[in-house]
Amino acid sequence: MSTQLYIRRIARRETNRSRALASIITAVALILVLLWLGTEAVLALTGNPALLVSPDQVGQWLAGLATATLPAGLIAAGIGLVLAGLFYLVLALRAGHRSRHVLASDRAAVVVDDEVIAAAVSRQARTASGLAPEQVSTTIGKRTVEVLIHPSSGNTADVAAADAAVRDEIDRYGLSAPPRIKVRTSTKGALGV
Repeated sequence: MSTQLYIRRIARRETNRSRALASIITAVALILVLLWLGTEAVLALTGNPALLVSPDQVGQWLAGLATATLPAGLIAAGIGLVLAGLFYLVLALRAGHRSRHVLASDRAAVVVDDEVIAAAVSRQARTASGLAPEQVSTTIGKRTVEVLIHPSSGNTADVAAADAAVRDEIDRYGLSAPPRIKVRTSTKGALGV
């Protein structure tokens, strides 16, 4: 296997959520239902009383469903199955993205948490605009970087310098999909520092 393919595989594994827990829960539930059905079938074949319901009773009940009015419990069970199906459909189709980004590297898979990137971007923005640490906040999304500057009341912040510093910092990371960068000033000022 090539090194680049191996690096991409590791990076993907680290940036996407595992669906193993949902798979395990589903498998255990199916195994329990199948064990119960198998036990009921064996008990019916050997002439012993059923644990809950014999296969003959289930067959008669299913045959009578076409003409009978549906009980509320059966309707509730059907709604529960539909909701479970929708849950699994959403789980299968969702990307399952963790709050991490992959930085450019030819030698290794470098995966960094979004909070680390946000702290570095905030530091660059506040250094460039001469603000205190609590006056700059950064939010990192999958494809966006939003920096919010809270200048001191009565003062203006150098948003252009902060924007340039943020763009330089993000460019240094070499992200595979460059995010949309938005640097803006808060309408509410901070107390003088």
